[in-house]
Amino acid sequence: MLKVFNDFERQPALLAKFDEVAKCYSASCVFADAQYRQGVMDSEIKPAFPARIVGQALTVQLSSGDLVDPLRAIEMGRDGDIIVVDAGGDRQTSVCGGLMGGLARNRGIRGMIIDGSGRDIDELEAIGWPIWTRAITARGTHTMYSGRKDELSINVPIQCGGVPINPGDFVVADTIGVTVVPVSSAETVVELAREQAAREQKTREWVAQGKTLEELLNEFGRL
Repeated sequence: MLKVFNDFERQPALLAKFDEVAKCYSASCVFADAQYRQGVMDSEIKPAFPARIVGQALTVQLSSGDLVDPLRAIEMGRDGDIIVVDAGGDRQTSVCGGLMGGLARNRGIRGMIIDGSGRDIDELEAIGWPIWTRAITARGTHTMYSGRKDELSINVPIQCGGVPINPGDFVVADTIGVTVVPVSSAETVVELAREQAAREQKTREWVAQGKTLEELLNEFGRL
């Protein structure tokens, strides 16, 4: 496959806004609602253990049928990144494990989203470095035997969980699912998500007070 190794512009101030808003309940849902239900990955992509992360996407395109460990992505990753990998939905070959997670954590990379598989989730949970995958399997890539690790492209447009993702897009991932916010609309979406989270919190307080469904709909227009 064509090997391309690009970089992207980090936006720490905007990421800080995402971090703040995503402290709410059900952050992936809030950001999905703020985009009229767009940007939500396939529901089969789930966290290996309960976790929540927000970051900018460092994208990885692997070659289906010739999966390698995306070690180059870890070398290129920076603080606040989330590695997002298109592994072709492969359920039988892991492209991330515990040692990789430790190296990535040391660089400030917040986690990995894989349209494919991972492993070593006991170690990953112990070090607090989460992954989202379609499957967990003991089978690794051929990299440890072949030594080949460059059959991939980094920071190119990819698809992950049925969602188009460009380098630098914002990712909100939690126990519920994964939502992607295009960097081109991120400023607008994070403010809409802030308003949505505040509205939900106020509704939650009304529910705790025993308000009826009719009263809630009259006040907020929706649940």
